[in-house]
Amino acid sequence: MYNSGIYSYINVLDKAADASWLRNELISNNIANQDTPGYKRTDVDFESQLSQALKNQKYTSIDAKVKNADLKKLNGRIYTDYGDFSYRMDENNVDPEQEQVKLAANQLKYQGLIQAMTKEFANIKSVLK
Repeated sequence: MYNSGIYSYINVLDKAADASWLRNELISNNIANQDTPGYKRTDVDFESQLSQALKNQKYTSIDAKVKNADLKKLNGRIYTDYGDFSYRMDENNVDPEQEQVKLAANQLKYQGLIQAMTKEFANIKSVLK
């Protein structure tokens, strides 16, 4: 991570990409454990932390909010889904079809984040020329 203001968006995108990568691993683990009795699915919560970090700064532009975001607080929080529902008698709550859809959506999100970071670096490079 860079401390200069020109890298603010890249730093936040980097944190989001890390959380997306972690989500990909967790979803893959959920799919691998779809037949494990008593297994509860896990996921990562990053979006609400990002939203909270940006909401805490009222009456400023989005650029200022991103620049002033506390990157130390922008880490994905892993949680276990202990919902009262279970798809099977063995208390496993993994729905394989739903996990596959979440995996595909997360992969698209990750690719979009990487493309956004690439574009930010290209913008910085064009300014430096």
